[in-house]
Amino acid sequence: MYLDVIDLRDFYAEELGATVRQILLDRIRGAWPNVRGDRLLGLGYATPYLGAFREEAERTIAFMPAAQGVVNWPGDGPSAAALVVDDMLPLPDAAVDRVLVVHALEMANDPREVLREVWRVLSPGGRLLIVVPNRRGLWARVDSSPFGYGRPFSRTQLTALLRESLFSPVAWREALHMLPVKRRRVRRPSSPWERIGARFWPAFAGVIIVEATKQLYQGLPVRKPAQVRASFRPSLIPAGVRPTAGRSAPEQPAG
Repeated sequence: MYLDVIDLRDFYAEELGATVRQILLDRIRGAWPNVRGDRLLGLGYATPYLGAFREEAERTIAFMPAAQGVVNWPGDGPSAAALVVDDMLPLPDAAVDRVLVVHALEMANDPREVLREVWRVLSPGGRLLIVVPNRRGLWARVDSSPFGYGRPFSRTQLTALLRESLFSPVAWREALHMLPVKRRRVRRPSSPWERIGARFWPAFAGVIIVEATKQLYQGLPVRKPAQVRASFRPSLIPAGVRPTAGRSAPEQPAG
């Protein structure tokens, strides 16, 4: 179930939300240092991070799920935000080069269907970047931030979900090693908690960030030799055909 868009907007307007944005944006920009000329889509509530790409990308749009609600974005100029059904995006095939998913996958009723729709609108070789709560992290266990809601993920779960949706994970990052509290000394980006946590307990970070590429072809399951041989063994011998060695002719009626 999605959080209301007003709650998400209010969180990022607070000091804790501003700190989270600064930390995550640093990781996101580290993954995508250059998006010049690319068409970029943000899905979920990605607008706190999309602004950093507006001047660089060819086009930047924000899709917000209907169950969440939508707010106008950007604050200046024509709106580039739209209310959508998360598994029926109003775009043609291969319409965008990059998709940033924030506050979406953990809230979706069917994450696999959402990712398959993202796969459809991504161009060949397109890049997907997902930010989700870490199942092992403290942020998934408290409701002081949006990361305390929805379904948290582990690396293993994310890998399986991406592969089922025809994506190949290529890079992993963690963030939010600080405590999810509003005390200013603890939550500063320069606080030693973030640096110490990244070094000594990275597996317990608040969020997982994974980058994946669109996979164009899906492998076929390998059949066992016995199954292959069985497929060539006829069950009946047509009338008039002389039986070969190893086969018996069908029984003829008496008389």
